[in-house]
Amino acid sequence: MIYNFIYPLADIFSPFNLFRYLTFRSIAAFLTALIISFVIGGGLIRFLRSKQKQGQPIREDGPVSHVIGKKGTPTMGGLLILISLAIGTLLWADLTNRYVWIVLGVTVAFGVVGFLDDFLKVTKRNTKGVPGRVKFTASLVVAAVAAYFAAQGSPTPLRYMLAFPFLKDVLLPLGMIGFVAFASLVIVGTSNAVNLTDGLDGLAIGPVIMAAMVFALLAYLVGNVRYTTYLFLPHVPRAGELAVLLSALVGAGLGFLWFNAPPAMVFMGDTGSLAIGGALGATSVVIKHEFVLAIVGGLFVLETVSVIVQVLSFKWTGKRIFRMAPLHHHFEQKGWAEPTIVFRFWIIAAILSMIGLATLKLR
Repeated sequence: MIYNFIYPLADIFSPFNLFRYLTFRSIAAFLTALIISFVIGGGLIRFLRSKQKQGQPIREDGPVSHVIGKKGTPTMGGLLILISLAIGTLLWADLTNRYVWIVLGVTVAFGVVGFLDDFLKVTKRNTKGVPGRVKFTASLVVAAVAAYFAAQGSPTPLRYMLAFPFLKDVLLPLGMIGFVAFASLVIVGTSNAVNLTDGLDGLAIGPVIMAAMVFALLAYLVGNVRYTTYLFLPHVPRAGELAVLLSALVGAGLGFLWFNAPPAMVFMGDTGSLAIGGALGATSVVIKHEFVLAIVGGLFVLETVSVIVQVLSFKWTGKRIFRMAPLHHHFEQKGWAEPTIVFRFWIIAAILSMIGLATLKLR
């Protein structure tokens, strides 16, 4: 919004040229989201606590320390992320850019689905919330619409193509239906993978911040033809504007982490986890880096695979591979302290982020 109002005045007042730089606006969006998080965080948490007398329903089959220690903690803290992210993006991004609206639309829509889920959990005092099929179907429809419009904005040679890391000039044509189906699964899968990871204080938001930083850089590079030519990346004109949105996500995430650090004052809930996972998935689709997201977000993949393996193993053999799924609960059951699990998983996420960045040169 500020960009759209101020930049046209650059001919009158030359310092306004500063607003055309993505780097400046990305930093501004980061700081805006961070400051807003700090300013409204305390009040929002007090409001949520006043409305949720007993806090978020906790799984009774979890570790005893988990059940007792987290009892009474309010959920829906993802609202803090969504509000800060939305304001930071709307203030500093170019609002004529279709990709900004696509990714922001997915983020907000998934946040609404998550909010309804959290609301039912809190009011009905159970851990089920919105039926899984309903939640999946709604998310899939939103993702499919976003994938279609993202494809229409891509250059014709890239429109329904799938790019691969480590390989230059290799594109796989999927066709419209194939691409929309694949992209939808990426967006919904990422959203749910982050949701599964969100089980300990600070566990999900740390890796999300790291992934958002990596993809902010990737979006900036993919949107610049000079960098894409040098690095043999698919060039998606104007996709660089997503660096502003992702920088706002980093700022909002850090602000949320201030309140979510152990012991958490608030949980993000599905309101936050589904939304920020959807943002990462939608961004990867726009900039043609879906497989790189699987690397950078490898921790989310690992948590999801642990659940799938656990379910299939119990169904087929009657035995469990892990003491409890997702994976972080397995280590809890083994006696690892919660901060130990969180920090070690963060280290893994940081390593995977560096490997994801290495794909820029290993082609």
